Amino acid sequence: MVEPDIITADVGAAEGKMRLDKFLSLKIPEMSRAQIQRLISEGNVSSEDIVMADNAFKVHAGDSFQIIIPPAAEAEPEPENITLDVVYEDDDLIVVNKPAGMTVHPAPGAYNGTLVNALLYHCRDNLSGIGGVKRPGIVHRIDKETSGLLVVAKNDLAHQGLSVQFAEHSIERTYLAVVYGVIIPPIGRITGNIGRSKFDRKKMAILESGGKPAATNYKTIETFGRAASLVQCNLETGRTHQIRVHLSSMGHALIGDKVYVKNKKSEIAVPADLKKYVNEFPRQALHAKSLGFEHPRTHQFMQFDSELPVDMQELAARLRDNFDFK
Repeated sequence: MVEPDIITADVGAAEGKMRLDKFLSLKIPEMSRAQIQRLISEGNVSSEDIVMADNAFKVHAGDSFQIIIPPAAEAEPEPENITLDVVYEDDDLIVVNKPAGMTVHPAPGAYNGTLVNALLYHCRDNLSGIGGVKRPGIVHRIDKETSGLLVVAKNDLAHQGLSVQFAEHSIERTYLAVVYGVIIPPIGRITGNIGRSKFDRKKMAILESGGKPAATNYKTIETFGRAASLVQCNLETGRTHQIRVHLSSMGHALIGDKVYVKNKKSEIAVPADLKKYVNEFPRQALHAKSLGFEHPRTHQFMQFDSELPVDMQELAARLRDNFDFK
């Protein structure tokens, strides 16, 4: 039987008088506010052996809370007949072109319609179990609203071989992004340790201390007046939200990224007739264009490429047409 995790959260001076659910959300950033509230309602939060039942309870400096995190449900996700854009497949691995809007693996609020559900149907019993029952074969992921290439292991040998390459940062990954403004210089390298933001625990940020080293090489492919640019990014590391954080830190947030747009200054150069279309682009304009790795069994280097999806092609075309001959 899998034992639950028990977390202790102590209230500091600056956190006094916070709502209990908000305080715990700060202390356990990997869980959503709704998940925290569920833990409270199910009697999994206590203080000095007193079970806390009120989400709105005001905490006080010096309070200490114990939170029981029940183990993940062992039920396997269900196979679903969802069409996959398969770029390559053999007995060891499969490379797919994930559409924007598809979550990679089941999580609270997204138990169906994920890439894992689709893979379970497509591959039947041929998926590595190392990732756990909720993430069979998954060795890396991209955000729900990011499109592009992913490699998935179909057996343990492939899973281990690919995981080593990701850990050593030897996987070649190229992304295309459409960002606000024009980056100066047009070619460069962005560095800075990335970790949880100290001001918003649901966001990542470049930290002066702590976090993990991150490096992104970028090259401007095309500019659209001063309004926007098509930028190629090559990852040296693979931190959560790395490209989004690094480009935003330079003042060039991705179009459609509602999390890392710092202010409205980045949108000033967008023409009035395009402003609504650009600012309401429904997802971050980011696409995992190419993927290169050594095949874990044959040791042959393999390279895959994916065209820019239709929505990002249209975004670039609308911007390009607006500035042609002007």
